Amino acid sequence: MKTNMPKILIIEDDTSFAKMLQRFFTKKGYEVFLSSSGKDGSKQIKENAPDLILTDLRLPDLNGIQLIASIGENIPIIVMTGYAEVQTAVEAMKQGAFDYVSKPFTPDQILQTIEKALDKGERASSFVSKDIKESESNTDDDLNSGKEGKNVEFVSSATKKLDEYISLVAPTDMSVLIIGKSGSGKEVTAKSIHNKSKRHDKPFVALDCGAIPKELAASEFFGHLKGSFTGAVSDKVGSFEAASGGTLFLDEVGNLSYQNQIQLLRALQERKIKRIGSNKEIEVDVRIISATNEDLKEAVGRGNFREDLYHRLNEFSLQIPSLIERLEDLPVLAYHFLKVSNQKLGKNIQDFSNQVWDIFMTYHWPGNIRELQNIIKRAVLLTDGNEIIPDVLPSEMLAPSEITASSVNLTKEEFEKEQILNALKRTNYNKSKAAKLLQVTRKTLYNRIHHYNLDI
Repeated sequence: MKTNMPKILIIEDDTSFAKMLQRFFTKKGYEVFLSSSGKDGSKQIKENAPDLILTDLRLPDLNGIQLIASIGENIPIIVMTGYAEVQTAVEAMKQGAFDYVSKPFTPDQILQTIEKALDKGERASSFVSKDIKESESNTDDDLNSGKEGKNVEFVSSATKKLDEYISLVAPTDMSVLIIGKSGSGKEVTAKSIHNKSKRHDKPFVALDCGAIPKELAASEFFGHLKGSFTGAVSDKVGSFEAASGGTLFLDEVGNLSYQNQIQLLRALQERKIKRIGSNKEIEVDVRIISATNEDLKEAVGRGNFREDLYHRLNEFSLQIPSLIERLEDLPVLAYHFLKVSNQKLGKNIQDFSNQVWDIFMTYHWPGNIRELQNIIKRAVLLTDGNEIIPDVLPSEMLAPSEITASSVNLTKEEFEKEQILNALKRTNYNKSKAAKLLQVTRKTLYNRIHHYNLDI
């Protein structure tokens, strides 16, 4: 419970929603003031000197951006917005807002952000901070450095939950199985676990099991002596030995042959290895983190993956959300990759057009974060002006419906129904905004809702 009764000013023209927030925050020990307009909000700021402002971006008498710009960064501001207003939310943070939250949300979901803003006094979304953009020149080429937390702070509830699990398991020596689609950031997660573990100052060795011929897997795991087989022209240290004391990351572990699985299991059980061609046992102390984009439990059921190895690898499992499940993070990632691409290509692209944001938020992102990174790098290369426009995006992004429908085997009607529901959810069931996202008229949207008998 707060002892100094921090003051929160809520600027929201939806009176019932504002009062609900007021009751909740009052119970949590805050003094809460309400305002239903930008003009009255400015007046209350002077009269009540709030410690934090929670404001809607769409006010009846004033643009929320103008209000934020007039306040500056002296008071932390959290903006409330919808999925369709991502560009506006990003602009708000450029003007000095601390963070944004997408409607609909519960008071519990925003409480942590409020406490962070008040207690730490630091901006959660520093990726759009002007001083960061201008002074930070040592940005990692991509998120695979495992140090992304220094430059990028995610805002989605899915990613925050994942971070909680990472912080929980990292200090242990439990084997972790990371499950996620291609490009979703499995190696980033593995490096994050390593960096937060007691082994952080020891080696992190990554091995792509999907790229190793089964005949060479033992050599990659355990190493070999010169002349032990054709092509062994020198001694080789294997991944187990190289990672000793640290972490061995086995990517796409489900692609290992059955024989290779037996070899891996034996090494994990005995914690000893022998280089090929040697009789000398070498003790190894490694933490195993593995990753897969397939269902290993199903592979066990089919007899393609050893059950005992599965349980060895899966002492703790983490499910990585796909990009479509963490769309609130898309602006964070987009600006990060824009900055990285600018530095790498010697460009100075400032922003994305509103049309590009609409495309980004309705695209299905089958390649996840890696696809986003590649698309932005390509767009930066092709852009001559100050902002990225739809013309420099890949053609499949400009007509995503056909690709998406075929990729999930939906009928035309099933796919259209799914697209309508997704658009409505993303716009907090605002039919005008949903129609704009779907690029149809409001009347057409109403007709399709009636046709499919959707319960909205």
